Amino acid sequence: MSVSMRDLDEIFQGAGQKAGLEIWRIENFRPVPVPKSSHGKFFMGDSYVILKTTALKSGALRHDIHYWLGKDTSQDEAGTAAIKTVELDAALGGRAVQYREIQGHETEKFLSYFKPCIIPQEGGVSSGFKHAEAEEHKTQLYVCKGKHVVHVKEVPFARSSLNHDDIFILDTKSKIFQFNGSNSSIQERAKALEVVQYIKDTYHDGKCEVAAVEDGKLMADAEAGEFWGFFGGFAPLPRKTASDEDKAVDSHPTKLLRVEKGKAGPVDADSLTRDLLDTNMCYVLDCGIEVFVWMGRNTSLDDRKSASGAAEELVRGPDRPEAHIIRVIEGFETVMFRSKFDSWPETNNIAVSEDGRGKVAALLKRQGVNVKGLLKADPVKEEPQPYIDCTGNLQVWHVNGQEKTLLPASDQSKFYSGDCYIFQYSYPGEDKEEYLIGTWFGKLSVEDERASAMSLASKMVESLKFLPTQARIYEGKEPIQFYSIFQSFIVFKGGLSDGYKNYIAEKEIPDETYKEDGVALFQVQGTGPDNMQAIQVEAAASSLNSSYCYILHSDSTVFTWSGNLTSANDQELVERQLDLIKPNIQSKTQKEGAESEQFWGLLGGKSEYPSQKIVKEAESDPHLFSCHFSKGNLKVTEIYNFTQDDLMTEDIFILDCQSEIFVWVGQQVDSKNRVHALTIGEKFLERDFLLEKLSHEAPVYIVMEGSEPPFFTRFFTWDSGKFSMIGNSFQRKLTLVKNGGTPTVDKPKRRTPVSYGGRSSVPDKNQRSRSMSFSPDRVRVRGRSPAFNALAATFENPNARNLSTPPPVVRKLYPRSVTPDSAKLASKSAAIAALTATFEQPPPAREVIMPRSVKVSPEAIKPKPKPETNDNKENSMSSRIESLTIQEDVKEGEAEDDEGLPIYPYERLKISSTDPAAEIDVTKRETYLSSEEFREKFGMGKDAFYKLPKWKQNKLKMALQLF
Repeated sequence: MSVSMRDLDEIFQGAGQKAGLEIWRIENFRPVPVPKSSHGKFFMGDSYVILKTTALKSGALRHDIHYWLGKDTSQDEAGTAAIKTVELDAALGGRAVQYREIQGHETEKFLSYFKPCIIPQEGGVSSGFKHAEAEEHKTQLYVCKGKHVVHVKEVPFARSSLNHDDIFILDTKSKIFQFNGSNSSIQERAKALEVVQYIKDTYHDGKCEVAAVEDGKLMADAEAGEFWGFFGGFAPLPRKTASDEDKAVDSHPTKLLRVEKGKAGPVDADSLTRDLLDTNMCYVLDCGIEVFVWMGRNTSLDDRKSASGAAEELVRGPDRPEAHIIRVIEGFETVMFRSKFDSWPETNNIAVSEDGRGKVAALLKRQGVNVKGLLKADPVKEEPQPYIDCTGNLQVWHVNGQEKTLLPASDQSKFYSGDCYIFQYSYPGEDKEEYLIGTWFGKLSVEDERASAMSLASKMVESLKFLPTQARIYEGKEPIQFYSIFQSFIVFKGGLSDGYKNYIAEKEIPDETYKEDGVALFQVQGTGPDNMQAIQVEAAASSLNSSYCYILHSDSTVFTWSGNLTSANDQELVERQLDLIKPNIQSKTQKEGAESEQFWGLLGGKSEYPSQKIVKEAESDPHLFSCHFSKGNLKVTEIYNFTQDDLMTEDIFILDCQSEIFVWVGQQVDSKNRVHALTIGEKFLERDFLLEKLSHEAPVYIVMEGSEPPFFTRFFTWDSGKFSMIGNSFQRKLTLVKNGGTPTVDKPKRRTPVSYGGRSSVPDKNQRSRSMSFSPDRVRVRGRSPAFNALAATFENPNARNLSTPPPVVRKLYPRSVTPDSAKLASKSAAIAALTATFEQPPPAREVIMPRSVKVSPEAIKPKPKPETNDNKENSMSSRIESLTIQEDVKEGEAEDDEGLPIYPYERLKISSTDPAAEIDVTKRETYLSSEEFREKFGMGKDAFYKLPKWKQNKLKMALQLF
């Protein structure tokens, strides 16, 4: 499309360069900016142009343009708004979707910008009307329609306006009544209450009474009697008759029209295909209630204006219902438009999109306009975060047929590709213990055992009153939360279950199940010690990749191979995984390009292999859908610009992030529908409503209202108190509206098992160790590079933040200039400061929990508070620390006697020791220190140390070379 500055209104220069809303009103055939303070305020006699700019995860800006036409606006103003919308799109690079909005028939996307509603006012700028002046309050009656967004329309203040199907709001001087038609849904009633709140705040300064009146309640109800009194007393309502706007138009035949010289003519075709659309032409697709204008990339601005005019003329025809006009550009067609065609090929739009935008940006730049926002920004690079507390307890079961067997802690992170597993992870939530129960399906697992695993997991969820979040995960599609829970995860080839063995026997497939004395190759991946995986791959040179490190072993021979594109941190992960796969054999290091003949011999000789890192499906911008599932059919409705308030307790919703989906189930959902939650998720993946090429094996989570995990709530501005209220959506919101805001909910304090506060010196056999399992017979101790220690130190403890909000992306690292001694002193000071702070203010709930080995309550060691003055404050603090020290020493002696651990000097326990202590658990070196030396090195006793969050413990241990 050729663009000239004379074709573009100068008022649009610089528009759409940052996320948000921009609105212009048509005044004397020119767009005039509307100040932000007046956004959402529309006059019936005016026409407006609205630009919604959204910043996407990809770094691009998406633009949606709407032009809104009041019912009393002039035809000239409406035509000007339509033309200016085309110009605005051209100024933005010719990629925006454009919508025609008619008062009373707005799209849900448009209304979502102005929640809870828009209530147009009488008047206009150039239509001959005057804006309504402030005057004595006038009693008004409104009708409300909609479950997700509310269409509000003023109707005559008369009994004849009321009916049984809709919801009405009667706004009087001192009281607002909501009349709920007997056939209206709970969700519609709840949404209408948001309009009541809006009217109360906007027109009554938040100072008026609110009453809800149910259709059918007679004068016996005082508020109902008061309501009917405004209509001259109660009388039965007539049955509603269908109005023109309610008549269905689904039967309207879909027609494709080509626009030439401003006129639309039919296109002869047996079926609608993409091939019918010529890039040099504009077309109108008439679908009845929706009319699409398709504009080819090579059409001129005048051609596009003519096509828009032809569509406007079409919808003004006789016997036409009010229709939405949606204009799309070639290469940027909406999902709805593409769905109207029998076939639509997959295309790559990137080159096309950036070309048009770049030309417009260059044109505007020459005119002195800042065009930063017109060019695609770099994608937001975020380190994947688990958004879950990783200090909880993990249990894993192996599925064999219809049975499940609990795995010992040493094997719970070792899975086989031919098997299915169930895991249960419990962790501390905001006010109660939270659960995540999931199934993991190996790539070669059989369908019967997958079904069995799902059934067994569902029974576990049911036994916990449906409170846990449930997950379905396939091998190769594991999310970051899964890896962070397991920390060190290994996948072996083959399987141990009867189902797998029977399958390979029937298919006469060789059994490739992993054997410790056989040849095996593992690809190692991950980002750090709390997120690393070793995946067994085919033992062949073609399985190598220059971007990864590998472990290759054959009986007693072990090689580690590092690709040329790997980092020192990647190589450290190999060292850690060796401790799990082959802990007792010294490995031979191989660098890419300098391999030994023996190495190639084990792989069957040299061959070509890739070098590009395997990129997992990226998380996309989230979309929320309301679901209706009946007789195996799934229907969804997208909710635009969603918030937590859109989640209705009577419904099931899907949050689609492309790389994974969440099925949210409200507390008031019928139990018969609740059991179909997983089926709904799977159906959603199959249907792929947004045409995102969703994988059928993408992780699916089933999330129950009131037990939402933090990796779900991060997509919202979350208030857990909203779901602590009882009743249906309408009852909850009525309480809020009447009380004037969110009520304060007294939450019970979380009672969490003591195993969560930290690890005792020697973990209970049933308590989960949050580090790797090491062989006690290990013959070597590997050092850790400073770079890797710094990386490990950055792992943040989720306990230190509100789990409803994402953690910061930027993390603190140890400065390179910090020496071990200075780090030690700094760590001691920090530890004492942190301990001291616990006496100054109440600690968070998660940091007061005692390890299992501590046999006294926190009250037993807490000194009695004394009034402090400036003179004795320092002495008081010293006495507090001394008091705590004495108490801890006593208990430490008891704990060590009970545990019977051998004592080693610090010099033999640290990683760099030349005479390392033998037969110790190297993940808990500090536990072998005497009480005196522990206090000397750490600046605190063991009990105080184990009350610290895990990440703080590791940080102190690394500074002392004990981790």
